[in-house]
Amino acid sequence: MKNNTSKQTKLHVKKGDTVMVIAGNAKGKTGVIKQVIVDKSRAIVEGANLQTKHVKPSASNPQGGIEKREGSIHISNLMVVENGKPVRTGRKVNEEGKLQRYSKATGKFIA
Repeated sequence: MKNNTSKQTKLHVKKGDTVMVIAGNAKGKTGVIKQVIVDKSRAIVEGANLQTKHVKPSASNPQGGIEKREGSIHISNLMVVENGKPVRTGRKVNEEGKLQRYSKATGKFIA
């Protein structure tokens, strides 16, 4: 039987990061992360993986129609962008003794 205790996982990306898509239909596109779905390990990136959604007419939208919206992308297909280039990230202890993300290319900490 599966254990349902939820373990908090640390991801290499978070909301507000500028990322580049490295695989899939949106490969090569860069954008800012709008939302991270932690339990599914997915993120919604602004302007990447656009999907067409058919909207039924309703009271708030009497016309209905077709709209484009961003779909989620698995975080393994995303890399953090630093100075315009995608970089690998790691974790190391900062001056306060806390684990913080850093760029493996430059060695600098990522905010």
